[in-house]
Amino acid sequence: MLTMPSRVELRPLTLADQEEFCALVRASSELHGPWMQLPATAEEFQVWMRRFDDGTNLGFLVRVRETGATAGMVNINSVIRGRYQGASLGYAAFAPSAGRGYMTEGLAAALRYAFTDLRLHRLEANIQPANEASLAVVRRLGFRYEGLSPDYLYIDGAWRDHERWSVTAPHPWTPDPSLPVV
Repeated sequence: MLTMPSRVELRPLTLADQEEFCALVRASSELHGPWMQLPATAEEFQVWMRRFDDGTNLGFLVRVRETGATAGMVNINSVIRGRYQGASLGYAAFAPSAGRGYMTEGLAAALRYAFTDLRLHRLEANIQPANEASLAVVRRLGFRYEGLSPDYLYIDGAWRDHERWSVTAPHPWTPDPSLPVV
């Protein structure tokens, strides 16, 4: 995992971020292309934000410390407790800041938060095989390739194959109290 001082910080995504977020999504449409679909209008954003209401999904903005610019977003999705103690990650850079390493640092911060504060044991990232930029990020952060999931997500009008990558908590790790002891 990345250990150098980070140029970015994570900030929880809120309804107040709607205008900036949607403008960045629209400016990044070519970058996100066939890989993902993020809310680009106020109505889409309002619907999308409901996914965070029950706490099983968490959304963050990746902000550049020096300028305050939003470089991207990270979601910790579908948090499952009990014997699993894991979640899946979704992330995207925004075009104005893409290609500068901010998302690697932002995802590293999300991993630290997930393993330390949330006490998760396992995180997965599911990435379309041709999305080289996203694959490079998880490789840099030490994720392991686990296999191909055919027709995994419906994106841009079709079911898309995804590679499954994972990383587990570093040792020592303090488990969440919901982890059964037996």
